[in-house]
Amino acid sequence: MLNRRKMLQGTAAGVGAAVGSSFVPKELFAAPGSSGSPKRIVFFMQNQGFDPATCIPKEMSGSGSLAKAKLPEPIEALEPYKERLHIINGLHGTHTSPSHSAFFGALGGYRGGDGVAPSGPTIDYELSKALPKTLLPHLCIGMDSIENMTTKPTIANLSASGAGQPIFMHSNPNHLYQVLYGGISTGEIRKQHEARSNVLNQIEQLTAAKGRSLPAADRQRYGQYVQGFRDVNGLRDRLDTVSDHLRKFAPKVDERYTKPEFETDWHDCLLDLGISALTSGITNTLTIGSGRGEIFGAWKGLGVEQQGHNLGHMKQPDNPIWIKIRQYNSRMLVRIMEALDAVPEGSGTMMDNTLIVYTSNNADRQHTSGANWPVILLGDCGGIFKTGCFTQMSGKRPINALYSTLLRVAGEKVEHFNMNEKLAKKFDDRTGPLKEVLV
Repeated sequence: MLNRRKMLQGTAAGVGAAVGSSFVPKELFAAPGSSGSPKRIVFFMQNQGFDPATCIPKEMSGSGSLAKAKLPEPIEALEPYKERLHIINGLHGTHTSPSHSAFFGALGGYRGGDGVAPSGPTIDYELSKALPKTLLPHLCIGMDSIENMTTKPTIANLSASGAGQPIFMHSNPNHLYQVLYGGISTGEIRKQHEARSNVLNQIEQLTAAKGRSLPAADRQRYGQYVQGFRDVNGLRDRLDTVSDHLRKFAPKVDERYTKPEFETDWHDCLLDLGISALTSGITNTLTIGSGRGEIFGAWKGLGVEQQGHNLGHMKQPDNPIWIKIRQYNSRMLVRIMEALDAVPEGSGTMMDNTLIVYTSNNADRQHTSGANWPVILLGDCGGIFKTGCFTQMSGKRPINALYSTLLRVAGEKVEHFNMNEKLAKKFDDRTGPLKEVLV
């Protein structure tokens, strides 16, 4: 696999996510992925759990086609797209000890917890290396209450590049807009971008110099911070090289950014920015944390006054509050699919080469053991994934098996993801990919 640090420090090979499509110069991009393999993957993680009753049609008692089934009210927005869905029930994550949240363990497939550092890379980061190279290999965005997104514009709870190496989510759309499109903006946004760029350059130089005087043990840790600033500055320079291309995809900045009435205004702006990063081709992996992987989260823009931990203690099935939240998520999924469907790629569209994984960072509910971890897959990536169906898993297969399957279809030969043989023997009945999800 490619090393992310070398990728960002190397020359701008381009945005391989959209090779062969007509909307960008081919010389900006890396070679396309093989036929029938994904070129980009989106992870949408809802907090507080994903009760299976909110996604499995009531008339379905076992695995089968969704053709004649009616999707439950919480995900009814996906009804016109159900031939592109695969609802999976029965995977487990008991080894992640989720309780309130598995945090990094949800995408890492290992033991997680509040304040527990990641013990290895998460699947979204590993896929970002296996998929065609892009200028920004991995983008994480996190949605929460206005108060939390303002006071903590970046937070790390879900994704990691390795043990003790968390990846931060962007939660303030104004900051993220500057990162992605500040170089092509005008007026105040441009001034802020240039001022911030100068500060980051100075910080990189100062931190690099100061770090040399530290003891060896601290120098390595300090070096990670230096590299973080170096990566950000390097990304800015690379985005500047494709500024003409980016102008076609930059969202319009309106009062939702600067004067949001509700937190959902910022949620929508963040989604717009995530979609633009995909459709412009500057990233191939997008991770969305609704609730930012924690037990918090707010949706006052939907008329939901309750927020945070209390939401997790409400039963989700037939609950008007959770119906609103899940419907909002479903509409977001539709927006992603429609945006990717609108962009030609090869003999089809970008959505034809994309997989969306919708699940929770907390299995099926709050205070869960992780014994059941429902997942919805959207898209077939050129016919490689089964769609239009519901699968009730039999036996004992962990979420790690799904993740190793995703790596396999991306071209990586793996038997287990983040599981040694001893753990696999204890938590997995079989070896290899989930045959149930593949054609």
